[in-house]
Amino acid sequence: MFTIFIFCSSINVFDWLQNHLIACPFKTLTGIDCPGCGFQRSLIALMQGDLSKSWSLYPPTIPLLFLFISAGLLYRLKIKQHSLIFKILVIAVGNFVMLSYIHKMFFS
Repeated sequence: MFTIFIFCSSINVFDWLQNHLIACPFKTLTGIDCPGCGFQRSLIALMQGDLSKSWSLYPPTIPLLFLFISAGLLYRLKIKQHSLIFKILVIAVGNFVMLSYIHKMFFS
């Protein structure tokens, strides 16, 4: 019922999401950004259609979304080499996340 109220009311959904972000437990405890910090804000910017803002907030958002969608499709479609394809995608996206994190920590 509450969900229906939010989406049917005149409240801007994106403003509501930005005001109710989940705090990063790692950053809360240590004060250091984790490799996933910025994903929520980047996803909201992407949903609003602002690709450049999304990329500047957290570059791995689009590759991660591609990985999630691909995982769902590989699971649903019975492809022979689905585990190999999935492993390659996970390794590629994981490396992209870590390279982005290293760049953010040392060069930004």
